[in-house]
Amino acid sequence: MDNHNANLDQPELSVPKTILLGLQHLLAMYAGDILIPLLVGAALHFSPAQMTYLVSTDIFMCGIATLLQIRRTPWTGIALPVVLGSAVEYLTPMINVGNHLGWAYMYGGIISAGIFIFLISGLFANLRRFFPPVVTGSLITLIGFTLIPVAFQNLGGGDSTAKSFGAPINLILGFTTALITILINIYGRGFLKRVSVLVGIVAGTLLAMLAGQLNFATVGQAHWVQIPHLFYFAAPKFEWSSILTMLLAAVACMIESTGVYFALADITKRELTKDDLKRGYRSEGIAAILGGLFNTFPYSTFSQNVGIVQLSGIKKLRPIYYSAVMLLIIGLIPKFGAIATLIPTSVLGGSMLVMFGMVGSEGIKMLAKVPMTTDNLLIMAISIGLGLGVTTQPALFQHLPETIQTILSNGMVVGSTAALVLNILLNHGKNDEPQHD
Repeated sequence: MDNHNANLDQPELSVPKTILLGLQHLLAMYAGDILIPLLVGAALHFSPAQMTYLVSTDIFMCGIATLLQIRRTPWTGIALPVVLGSAVEYLTPMINVGNHLGWAYMYGGIISAGIFIFLISGLFANLRRFFPPVVTGSLITLIGFTLIPVAFQNLGGGDSTAKSFGAPINLILGFTTALITILINIYGRGFLKRVSVLVGIVAGTLLAMLAGQLNFATVGQAHWVQIPHLFYFAAPKFEWSSILTMLLAAVACMIESTGVYFALADITKRELTKDDLKRGYRSEGIAAILGGLFNTFPYSTFSQNVGIVQLSGIKKLRPIYYSAVMLLIIGLIPKFGAIATLIPTSVLGGSMLVMFGMVGSEGIKMLAKVPMTTDNLLIMAISIGLGLGVTTQPALFQHLPETIQTILSNGMVVGSTAALVLNILLNHGKNDEPQHD
């Protein structure tokens, strides 16, 4: 059987069910995605009108980027059930470049990063032999568990410096959402179990509405139509230090995407080839170039959606196509996007707790297949320990130069680099080709 079609033996779903599954994928990534434009817009002092454009066009570009990745062509598309969103690895570099050199150089750096990813996609794919199960398993475990603090921050209300952080209502909404999701997975049957995350989010939002926690004013203020424009804020300009900063973020992003690809390949029982990886990287490179041209962001594969695939058990691409189309519609009609922003941060935090935990568990599942030799145990221990350590204590490097801080405070970069280097030192020649079952 063709690996590309290995998951097509699942039963066909009706259109309404497929739409609901697509909506579940959309809601799973939505908060993580719109957080980037909100943070960047606030840091760069965007006006309300500029912020409206940024959020709407970002959502639209997520749909374009997702279609690029799931539609397989000779050059692009890994054709796995993935949704793409704004890459968090670029957050600090974008803010630094935007504030110090200006928006034009920020977008020039983003476009340069996209071109860089596209050009080195073949070279990076050839590094596949350096990603045996002990490395990818550690990497996927890190992807899930380094995001758990983000889930808890959202669960508490989003802003840990706010007086309302950890307020009883936030805890009730967050943990109720997580509890409902878990109970449906335990006692639910059939399709209900497949949409457990969606049901949890809807139930949490309804509870928030009953508690008077929703503000519908944003829906009334939102525009009906917002069309993306080339160079809306600024035409790109190029400068070496801003480009270099973005290229470092691009490499970190590619490493994380590699882990997500292998996690999804493991779930869908598909063997990834070098050509598959090459097409995946190229798609993300093109998405970053488009992000720079339309003055939004670079885009990468979202790890929380791995948890959705694992929980729902649906490995088909059709729900992702629906999700991509919904992203396009929401991006063009900001009022739809405003409705989605009504979901309280604490509710999304509760669902993230389950999803990120599932991603980490998928990594542990992969590691369970690895021979538990002293060398492999050392690789797991050091890489996961370092990754979780710098995630929880980023201030450890506060006295180092800012560029180095950006790299070393990223748990994914530190942990995955440690796993790669230790595997080369300890397992050189023992496992040239990864065996992903």
